Amino acid sequence: MSLLWQARFFTTVNNFQELPKMQVLEIAFAGRSNAGKSTAINLLCNQKKLTFASKTPGRTQHINYFSIGGAHVAQHRKDEIKIDEIRAMLVDLPGYGYAEVSGPAKLHWQQLLGDYVRRRQQLAALVLIVDSRRPFTELDVQMVEWFAPTGKPIHCILSKSDKLNRNDATNALRQARIFLGSYVDENNQQLPFTAQLFSVLNRNGLEEANNRILKLAGLTAITDHDIDTDAAGG
Repeated sequence: MSLLWQARFFTTVNNFQELPKMQVLEIAFAGRSNAGKSTAINLLCNQKKLTFASKTPGRTQHINYFSIGGAHVAQHRKDEIKIDEIRAMLVDLPGYGYAEVSGPAKLHWQQLLGDYVRRRQQLAALVLIVDSRRPFTELDVQMVEWFAPTGKPIHCILSKSDKLNRNDATNALRQARIFLGSYVDENNQQLPFTAQLFSVLNRNGLEEANNRILKLAGLTAITDHDIDTDAAGG
């Protein structure tokens, strides 16, 4: 059983000042509103309704926190809270790029997303959900551009890979790795950006994504396989 299966709702916030004060690592999930972010999180956490996967994209309008460990804890509770049992947080960010969201809401989301990914000290890594059939739209690139200066890891999950044939899927992964590999730090060293194929329908890539996220959250040791994968541009 994966530690991600312990995920439970913790709190929801709508501005930067409301973010939890806890000093545990956060793994944030970001992506276009129709990229399959909610269903990917639900599959990784082995829960059908942890996040709201709507037929209408753009329903996630707040930053939603899910705790790993201390599963009974909720921030609003008044009884004794054992916060120290929480080992990490999964953070579901508002989906971006949905055309029917009002202008003011779009501006608010953009500012909230930008502030969070650039300024949140507890944020350990970004899991970027990208539709493998339409990789790296302008808004996906903007998210990478916001986050890259932090020097922290990005793991790109290329969703809906079951919609592609083998050659197209292989090419999508290769192109994603080329794009992510173009980001370097001030010493011209590649940033810790990785990518993989993923499908909720046939569960392709589930184990790889689970292991990567646990590693980024500091919940598992680095294995020889991890080292080999990183060396290959995984």
